[in-house]
Amino acid sequence: MPVHSMTGFAQAKGQLNGRSGFTLSLKSVNHRFLDLHFRLPANSESLEMRLRRLLKERLARGHIEVALSIESSEGQALGVNRQLVGSYVEAFRSLARDFGISADPDLNALLRLPGAMDASVAPADGEVEAAVAAKVDEVLTSLNRMRAEEGRGIERELRDRMARLQAATAEIEKLRSAMLKAQMERLQARIQELVGARAEPERVLQEAALLAERSDIQEELVRLGTHNAHFVALLETGGEVGKKLDFLLQEMNREANTLLSKTSGVVGEALRITELGLAMKSEIEKSREQVQNIE
Repeated sequence: MPVHSMTGFAQAKGQLNGRSGFTLSLKSVNHRFLDLHFRLPANSESLEMRLRRLLKERLARGHIEVALSIESSEGQALGVNRQLVGSYVEAFRSLARDFGISADPDLNALLRLPGAMDASVAPADGEVEAAVAAKVDEVLTSLNRMRAEEGRGIERELRDRMARLQAATAEIEKLRSAMLKAQMERLQARIQELVGARAEPERVLQEAALLAERSDIQEELVRLGTHNAHFVALLETGGEVGKKLDFLLQEMNREANTLLSKTSGVVGEALRITELGLAMKSEIEKSREQVQNIE
């Protein structure tokens, strides 16, 4: 199963007994969960519940905006929402009585009010619900096709970044012995400076070796390699992996921070480890930006 982005757009058009047409559109952006928002004609509660159920079956995450518009066929007269217009008129007259104003509502102004004169204000009866539901599969297939296409682009970028992280990890592993040697010499000199000639040379070496061991980055390198392999395996698996990938990147960032902390102050050839560690953090951060948009 491919990796899917959470960004996409799709729409499908249909007919209602030849009298009018409709357009069903879906717009998707990233979100932590599946967040559905509907813009449907009035009295479409039954249709909304049906659409909500169908969308939950095919989508896992994302902020999804669902819009349905019904258009009149050419020459068809626009419908007037008499109930809505009547409510506006009654409200107008009630306010006029309350404030002692002698006035009549302006019909032209009333017909320009939102929803007063629109073919899409008709209730979403069984005909509309059935016709729209028949188009859901088409529009969802189109949306997922677009999300999958963008997902392939994100996957390629993430694989490239994981390859660079792995290369940096391998280079740091090669520099590890030089770093340990440099730390040993620095610690030995520091201990000798503090205790002077009274300390036994063997004791100084033991203490220096212990401190150097605590500063060893082997554990961090192993974890970085393990997380990297797990990350790539999840990309291979595909499906709903965005949250898992984000968690792994958080762990990688933690290991990179520890690595930099342990190698702080190194000099000479080992200084390259700091440069590589900073480059790794940059790759991880850029990967996290991309992973935020994976389903």
